[in-house]
Amino acid sequence: MEFLAHIVAPLNHVLFKFGADDVTWAELLGFITGIWCVWLTVKAKVLNFPVGLANAFFFLVLFLAAGLYADSALQIVFFILGVAGWWQWLHAGTAKIRPTTRATTKELALLVAFVIATTAALFWLLIIVHDIAPFFDALTTALSLAAQWLLNYKKIQNWWFWIVADLIYIPLYAYKTLWLTAIVYVAFLALCFLGLAAWKRDLAEAQATAGEAPEPAAFEPAEIVK
Repeated sequence: MEFLAHIVAPLNHVLFKFGADDVTWAELLGFITGIWCVWLTVKAKVLNFPVGLANAFFFLVLFLAAGLYADSALQIVFFILGVAGWWQWLHAGTAKIRPTTRATTKELALLVAFVIATTAALFWLLIIVHDIAPFFDALTTALSLAAQWLLNYKKIQNWWFWIVADLIYIPLYAYKTLWLTAIVYVAFLALCFLGLAAWKRDLAEAQATAGEAPEPAAFEPAEIVK
């Protein structure tokens, strides 16, 4: 524990002020590794996982200091899921790397049910521990877990869950005056739309190369708003 404290203490050192935000090493490194990780995910590069592990550690330190306990715990889960996803992408049967696919309607329905149930359970727990924003912290945690599960299995709809989560994260971190982190989530949001378009294009090209008919799409918001 003493060894860990020696690592964490410097990360909470304030480097500079950004408005009302006292930017620490943890927030700055979380900013850098976060942008890098999402960009690698847009490009469907397996390197997104080790970079994501570093990002989870930096954000764990940051969110603990900010009193966002669900987000802190989420980083531990992200770390575990990141290790699992890294293995899954590299060991996808006969393929050299897991191919991009779509989640089925049944999978999406189960994930929505998971988000609702997890949000309700976490909301109650976070009220008890005096979280700064219990409902939104619970909801974004549930959405992020669902998105990470879809990402681990390389399902295109992971981007929609990230988009909804980011739309909540941005004002949440701004409210907590974590301005640099709020800005990185604005960048995440833009990259999510790029990632969605890139993964759709890759899936269509892979199906064309294999001579397959396009997969029937499960429900996606974009197909409603045409």
